[in-house]
Amino acid sequence: MASSVIEEDLTIEGNIKSDEGSVDVKGKVVGDVTAQSVIVQTGGAINGALSAKSVSIEGKHKGKLQCDDLKLASTSTVQADVTAKTMTSESGARVAGNVQITGN
Repeated sequence: MASSVIEEDLTIEGNIKSDEGSVDVKGKVVGDVTAQSVIVQTGGAINGALSAKSVSIEGKHKGKLQCDDLKLASTSTVQADVTAKTMTSESGARVAGNVQITGN
């Protein structure tokens, strides 16, 4: 699986799509992100729709979020309408919006 990294000093304005790869966001994305796996690191942020099989958020996300497996770290801030099959959340994670956990 290919892996793409958006470094801390990088801001991307536009949509990102990786059909079979993962996207590691350490910087900022203003636009939609679609991939197999997305990790938003502690200093990272996505402002747009996020869609992936696996999503792990340590930083910030604002927009719509749709995934199979969602993991929220204690440092995460999510302002989104969330739809996921499963979700795990550490104490301290912040979520504002509608959350729908569908199960298997």
